[in-house]
Amino acid sequence: MAKRRERGWPVDPDPLPFPVVDNHTHLDAIAPFAAQVTDRVPDDAGNLVEVPIPVPTVAETVARAEAVGVDRMVQVGCDLEAVRWTDELLRGTSPLSSGPPPSTAPSMRPSTAPSTRRSTPPSTALLGAVAIHPNEAVLHALGAHPDASAIEIAADGLTPEPGAVHATSLDDAIAEVAAVAGANPRVRAIGETGMDLFRAGPQGERVQREAFRAHVALAKELGLAMQIHDRDAHAQVLDVLASDGAPEVTVFHCFSGDAEMARFCAEQGWYLSFAGPVSFRANEGLREALREVPLSQVLVETDAPYLTPHPYRGRPNAPYLLPHTVRTVAEVLGVDLERVCRTVSETSERVYGAW
Repeated sequence: MAKRRERGWPVDPDPLPFPVVDNHTHLDAIAPFAAQVTDRVPDDAGNLVEVPIPVPTVAETVARAEAVGVDRMVQVGCDLEAVRWTDELLRGTSPLSSGPPPSTAPSMRPSTAPSTRRSTPPSTALLGAVAIHPNEAVLHALGAHPDASAIEIAADGLTPEPGAVHATSLDDAIAEVAAVAGANPRVRAIGETGMDLFRAGPQGERVQREAFRAHVALAKELGLAMQIHDRDAHAQVLDVLASDGAPEVTVFHCFSGDAEMARFCAEQGWYLSFAGPVSFRANEGLREALREVPLSQVLVETDAPYLTPHPYRGRPNAPYLLPHTVRTVAEVLGVDLERVCRTVSETSERVYGAW
């Protein structure tokens, strides 16, 4: 029989000793992502065949996470359609029993592992963050049907492909973010916003910088936390924060800087959120950065459905897998796991308020 390399959902981890918050997850993207994944499983004859993996609803995703001690999360909507979806989800007008878009793949049921924790209704387990992602900002600036001369290939080597939604101007898209964030009391952060120079050339960088500045101003105007996306743009992001002034509560989502940058950010009173990459074997530099941050300024996240932690890298991610990252943080810092969980929980509520 051919060797099988598993691509489906990882098994549930052991429950955490105290519930924590997933600081950054994309519930809107988990079902569509899973709907595109197949796993190779043996048939009755022992041959490996491709089968679709289970596709979870939002309610199932939340329940499965709660069963292992992830009882609260920040849902991040960072394109125009996801902003609208997040708003509806938090208002209870989007059914938790379904997910976008429907799929013929089987449903993923919550873990049946026993738990003594209270059952948290999904509506109270979720807070939100909304923004126009820096890469989306570039597409809105291009428009739905850009001239070929405006197309710029960045370091990722990909050709930007705006869609119909990008006919909305960047200013109008950010205005919609502002309207949602200002009217929905369960939206507690502006994000993810920032800069991504892996996916932007010189023209895109200029667009991203101005969009980032607009989001910084919005977070300060509304008195909300800000979640920063920083990919290959450490100096540029720090420059904007220095020139415009950071919001009072600033969070670096999926922190990717070195120890020196981590130390600087911590000195400013900013929060650093660590995701699956802190568990990757090659990322000792990221673990060194973690050691520079006081535990009271550490957050944890999945960035699901992306960045699945070791030992499941490359497979679909969801909030129920956050305990792997939490345990890595405790191990790297040499701190008792329950203390890490309690501190992360307290810090999350200090950043976003009560759930």
